[in-house]
Amino acid sequence: MRRRIISILVSVGVAIALIGTVTVGTAPSAAAATYVSKTYTAPKKGQSSGGVTALQRRLVKAEVLSSAYVTGFFGDKTEAAVKKFQRRQGLSASGRVNRTTWNRLVKKTGTIKITSRASSSGKKIDRRCKVSGRALCIDKTRDKLYYMKNSKIIRTFDARFGCSSTRTREGRFTVNWKSRNHYSTIYHTPMPYAMFFSGGQAVHYSADFAARGYNGCSHGCVNIRNKSGIRWVFDRVRVGDRVVVYRS
Repeated sequence: MRRRIISILVSVGVAIALIGTVTVGTAPSAAAATYVSKTYTAPKKGQSSGGVTALQRRLVKAEVLSSAYVTGFFGDKTEAAVKKFQRRQGLSASGRVNRTTWNRLVKKTGTIKITSRASSSGKKIDRRCKVSGRALCIDKTRDKLYYMKNSKIIRTFDARFGCSSTRTREGRFTVNWKSRNHYSTIYHTPMPYAMFFSGGQAVHYSADFAARGYNGCSHGCVNIRNKSGIRWVFDRVRVGDRVVVYRS
């Protein structure tokens, strides 16, 4: 019996580390209360995980990161926030989250209680995105793409847009056509999982965005750096689905 209890406790600890939160049961009518994990998971740049989400929530509490960037993806903005926190703590501003940085962050931010309602905080959805069926809702202010279904956000992705000379057009559009393994003959670059919505402008995976983050820009397309995520979206979106590009 004692061995079984220890096994259960270990399993719970692993689960908490993976999802980045601890859930406390409440009545069905109330929002579920959860607490941000204090477990060190060695989050690294380029990762997408619950451990990264826990890191980002603590960085928000430490007032070095906007809540709009609690995405679960460790990108440039999260790295910059880690560096800012490290400088404030008198640590080497490497942007890497070692145990010392994590322990300082946990000590600084303490116990953080969140609710299910808080998961959508910071997201300003254009009313044109709220339709029956699927929609790609793209916020240029927050650098986000929201995959929505029946007016509800299903998944959120980091997005990158056109350079100053090749701006991504704003407005309401539809998916005109799709190309799984598209290759641009104009710019000589792969555009996998392309969903074209305005002339040659499309939502697609960008290896450059994945590698360089916001240090680059596109020729007008909406770049997504989560390859498996945009593949998931591509497989669900249909020609004729709504696309809205806006500023919140």
